Amino acid sequence: MNERIRAREIRLIDENGEMMGVMPPIRALDIARDRNLDLVEVSPNAIPPVCKLMDYGRYKYEQAKKENEARKNQKTITLKEIRMRPRTDEHDVEVKTRKIQEFLAEGDKVRVSVQFRGAEMRHPDLGRKLLDDIAEVLKGTATIERSPVMEGRMMSMIVSRAPGWEPPKKQTPSPTSKTQATQPKSDTPTDQAQPESADEDIEDDFEDEDDENNENVE
Repeated sequence: MNERIRAREIRLIDENGEMMGVMPPIRALDIARDRNLDLVEVSPNAIPPVCKLMDYGRYKYEQAKKENEARKNQKTITLKEIRMRPRTDEHDVEVKTRKIQEFLAEGDKVRVSVQFRGAEMRHPDLGRKLLDDIAEVLKGTATIERSPVMEGRMMSMIVSRAPGWEPPKKQTPSPTSKTQATQPKSDTPTDQAQPESADEDIEDDFEDEDDENNENVE
């Protein structure tokens, strides 16, 4: 850039992309200074090298801004892991398979591992069958990036999201149906006769006692 350009001649392009011809770098640098711009070598391997007039500080700023924007929009793929045992029951396998699908829906890769302990090491075929069954369930959802391999006491495979697969959208209940579902139901009909009050029962007891007393007095 500027005085660091060592070529004897350069091909100059102005700030608008117009070709200005071949000239010595010193002359091109004078033009750049007159326009308050920098002389930047953009194609050093060309014959002669190609240089362009530009505001280099502004150019670097815009490049950094573009890189930051691209970094923000970039999805970082992480490797998740789901572990099981060779004799994991069917219900737990279903739960873990759904979890694998959730990870895949988020764009992550998943290592599905089967851990062996003690005498289980004699039956690696159980772990392979389990992984093959999971791969069959995930068919259409996942791509097998690495087939099941035994590493120490662990057999694992790596799966990633299948091209073109889209996770099903979650359906949210409408406010009306939600209100109806949460509204408590009354077990007693509204027109059911209500019991007499306790005060009425007490008054009846007193009236009965008065009648008995009057009979005794007579």
